[in-house]
Amino acid sequence: MHYEGNVIRPPSEWNSIILQVTVGCSHNKCTFCGAYKDVDFRIKDEETVSADIGFAAAHCQRQKRVFLADGDVLILSQQRLIQILQGIRQHLPWVTQVTLYGNAKAILSKTTAQLQELKHFGLSRVYMGLESGNDHVLDTIRKGADSAKMIRAAAHVRGAGLFLSVTVLLGIGGTEGSADHARDTGLVISRMQPNQIAALTLMVMENTPLWHAIRNGSFTLPDPAGMLAELQTMVEHINVERSQFHANHASNYLEISCRLPRDKDRILREINVAQQGGKQLRPEHMRRL
Repeated sequence: MHYEGNVIRPPSEWNSIILQVTVGCSHNKCTFCGAYKDVDFRIKDEETVSADIGFAAAHCQRQKRVFLADGDVLILSQQRLIQILQGIRQHLPWVTQVTLYGNAKAILSKTTAQLQELKHFGLSRVYMGLESGNDHVLDTIRKGADSAKMIRAAAHVRGAGLFLSVTVLLGIGGTEGSADHARDTGLVISRMQPNQIAALTLMVMENTPLWHAIRNGSFTLPDPAGMLAELQTMVEHINVERSQFHANHASNYLEISCRLPRDKDRILREINVAQQGGKQLRPEHMRRL
């Protein structure tokens, strides 16, 4: 495989074939993300991608999923995306799911018919980073979309029949905006109605503007108790018809995996037990991005 730079994937794609279609992120302005800060976004040439599909055909026959990297493959033209999906279908016929990241701008750049066409050719899941449902936080972290745009993008994905996985970040509002961030994120998720919700805990990288904000005192990261309080508030405000909820990423202090709304009361009890010291949190030295 011809990998370049930091190849990032969702935690649930740990056993997928990672096919790098772009290098970097088309947005690349988020203050908390250091994955692609020194990388100019570009689309990899057809010859390289085809060669990597050929490599996967020869060496990855036990892997049933393909994740298209890097940060925002959905920004590609419809013709190029279909070409890639057709190549996967032709050369990797055992693959059952093809997934990718999509930000709100990229999602809304496609019509419903285009998203349905991508599904027809094999796309099954879109990972979307909400991070926060609070508009002030979204503006501060330079996410590039407000909550209303996020909700429209989510409806666009769901309307095309694609599986929608939404990621949120505990701590991204800082201590000052913690309560508003948690509440508004739960409320926005309720309007998005994703198939899957993944809560990660913010870990600040040194090459990001947010790191410098911490150093100069303009941003304070919540402590573990504050992160638990955010998790509790967020879950309290999430009302979905049916969704997987995961806070089992290595960055999280408390590991949770459940279905909502079925397990909501149980999860809130578990969080309360942890807040009272009755459940051990993940130690700092074991937390990872």
